[in-house]
Amino acid sequence: QVQLVESGGGLAQAGGSLRLSCAASEAIFTFASMNWYRQAPGKQRELVASISGAGSTYYADSVKGRYTISKDNAKNTVYLQMNSLKPEDTAVYYCNALVGRSYWGQGTQVTVSS
Repeated sequence: QVQLVESGGGLAQAGGSLRLSCAASEAIFTFASMNWYRQAPGKQRELVASISGAGSTYYADSVKGRYTISKDNAKNTVYLQMNSLKPEDTAVYYCNALVGRSYWGQGTQVTVSS
């Protein structure tokens, strides 16, 4: 049973930055797809960024050029650097791991004020 723990959420002003971290309880990053999702109030959960075991990345169009996903295999941690934040980035952000099955973190709130 893989456990994922997110941290780094909080309040930022528009144009500011935050960095989210997701620590896994097991060394899975070399073969797992690690993903960041977000869910805003009244909206469906959406995939924001993804990084494969080999390090290939994907970004949703809405965050491309502003967000960067990275990982540290030695620390079993994946990061989401969020720059040029916008009020519409406000959401609960969830870490997800795909390794045989899907695992989810508890979520961390990101609030961007205008």
